[in-house]
Amino acid sequence: MLCSRMVMNFILRKDVRGFHKGKDGDPGDRGRAFEDIEASLSELHSFEGARRLQQRVCGPTVALSFNFLVSVGIIMMNKLVLGKVGFNYPIFLTFIHYSLSWLLMAILKAFFLLPASPPSKSTPFSSLLALGIVMSLSSGLANVSLKCNSVGFYQMAKIAVTPTIVLAEFMFFRKTVSYQKVLALTIVSAGVAIATVTDLEFNLFGACIALAWIIPSAVNKILWSNLQQQHNWTALALMWKTTPVTLFFLVGLMPWLDPPGALSFRWNSTNSSAIFMSAVLGFLLQWSGALALGATSATSHVVLGQFKTCVILLGGFLLFDSNPGISSICGAVTALGGMSLYTYLNLSTSHKQGAKPAK
Repeated sequence: MLCSRMVMNFILRKDVRGFHKGKDGDPGDRGRAFEDIEASLSELHSFEGARRLQQRVCGPTVALSFNFLVSVGIIMMNKLVLGKVGFNYPIFLTFIHYSLSWLLMAILKAFFLLPASPPSKSTPFSSLLALGIVMSLSSGLANVSLKCNSVGFYQMAKIAVTPTIVLAEFMFFRKTVSYQKVLALTIVSAGVAIATVTDLEFNLFGACIALAWIIPSAVNKILWSNLQQQHNWTALALMWKTTPVTLFFLVGLMPWLDPPGALSFRWNSTNSSAIFMSAVLGFLLQWSGALALGATSATSHVVLGQFKTCVILLGGFLLFDSNPGISSICGAVTALGGMSLYTYLNLSTSHKQGAKPAK
């Protein structure tokens, strides 16, 4: 157990150069390295230390990059599972994802590697319950929407999440957005709309699911960001508390949104391996998304998702000779320009806020 704890902290700790010395290295350096490992481990056992450790190891750039890579990977894997494998049960697939996530976190907790949670009195149970419910609705309805709608219509629905988040944060937290950022977000939304308009296929049931998904998705991102930044939760600790609630409500959604026949699915080694890999990526997606929301904001996380769409579209055009059309290419380029402007404005704001205490 001690060995496992030391290995995990070796991965998390940035400055353990003493381990890289040879056998003739300074024993004092090796002793200090072990002391650093023990200090990192002790940080996990207090919620304030765990929060500081997450901020130190996983800043905005690392968190967003991690989330971007996992998001692209799970899209490919879910296409394989829902397509070639034929596992046509999006809610049940989401349930498998969260079940594996809970199992992995239970293992971390058994080895004392799960970050500590803040005191129960600091966060109302209603907030954790609300987050668990909207997580089940957001994740489940997203997979159903992706199944019932074309990719273009799915992306068009995602555009509506951005103004929903801005409006909700203003109404409940009095957060305002500068005119320059509003302009940048408008450019991003218009660009994504133009890039995906050629792939629009209307389906009444799919459209209703997409509309029903918008508000839970926005609320989900806002709550994740607020609970981490205002109440000192770490990503894993918050996932551990809310996942049982999410699993409970996913079970309730299955009879309504999944087709019958899930129990008769052919569970051979190939199909099971693909679904297991999808579940592993699902855990990484949830974790990386929580890290990104804790390090940035709900709006920045949505912009990252739209950036992913444009990169996939342009990547297919440049690398795989796909031909989405000149309007889609122009829309993607426009969206990337808006994202660059939004990122620049965010960085400028961060630099100004960081310079204020120095005065």
